[in-house]
Amino acid sequence: MRLFDAINTNQVYTIAEMSANHAGKLENALQIVQAAKDAGADCLKIQTYTADTLTLDCDNEYFMINEGLWAGNTLYDLYKQAYTPWEWHYDIKNECERLGIDFLSTPFDSTAVDFLETLGIEFYKIASFELVDIPLIEYVASKMKPMIMSTGMASFEEIADAVNACRKMGNDQIFLLRCSSSYPAIPDDMNLQTMVDMGLQFGVQVGLSDHSLGSVAAISAVILGASIIEKHFCLSRSIENPDSSFSMEPHEFKQMVLDVQAAKRSIGNVCYGPQKSELGNVAFRRSIFATADIKKGEFFSDSNIRCIRPSYGMKPKYFKKILGKQANDDIPFGSPLTADMIG
Repeated sequence: MRLFDAINTNQVYTIAEMSANHAGKLENALQIVQAAKDAGADCLKIQTYTADTLTLDCDNEYFMINEGLWAGNTLYDLYKQAYTPWEWHYDIKNECERLGIDFLSTPFDSTAVDFLETLGIEFYKIASFELVDIPLIEYVASKMKPMIMSTGMASFEEIADAVNACRKMGNDQIFLLRCSSSYPAIPDDMNLQTMVDMGLQFGVQVGLSDHSLGSVAAISAVILGASIIEKHFCLSRSIENPDSSFSMEPHEFKQMVLDVQAAKRSIGNVCYGPQKSELGNVAFRRSIFATADIKKGEFFSDSNIRCIRPSYGMKPKYFKKILGKQANDDIPFGSPLTADMIG
């Protein structure tokens, strides 16, 4: 599994979330797998549910969406449009295996978990909206596989309940993702310091499930210690579906992967002194040079020595100590000053 390879080598694990971006066509779904691989994703994620496993086919006030991206739909109609047919899962997983990227899914009830187990899924994702479904979390945790849990909207107590539910089942393979469950999310609502605190409070690896536009949040999260980045992924935002407007196109995801990898490398380690790439420039630092011909016995002064580039002479920190002392030998103009020249 690439997840643990990334974690063990201190790399960033990137998840491309297909969600509804297949727009109801298996052909699109398989093209998304290929595009995700080409864009540098470590994992392709889908969601395993049906409208009937998520909600009721009911249009009373409780089941209507009245604002936001999906306003005017019932929950049932939205999920019926957005779901990934379960019979497609085999083909999608096989395509992931053929291309060498991880396959991951979010189950939304126990029947979905049972189905994913028949596919031999290696790890699970819990969605933000299901983080409060403790019976579901316990059932998934009982499979003793790694669990990535998004925490959008969750209070500290709700996150603690979910983590404790996993540990109650003897499963401590837990990853928590900071998430803003608005579509699209805005920078002011990201509060990435919460991600850092979750890692400290719960003793787990952390990351970001990012619904914002662009790569800024993802890069910022990596700098703060994220080991997992999840972004919605589409072939093109022109292919309309419930998730297209806040999903990344392949070229954008590819650039994000490059950027977060560069951000991770730039963090580096505590290291003082010149880097290997800087060694050639060390010679161009300042040092003390003779700025005029200096005769033996002559006193050093501001008029015959200076701190200039390059660095072949004594370090500038000795300049004031040298002033007023005598030269041991004749020193030609342009010579670097060395300790044996000073009386």
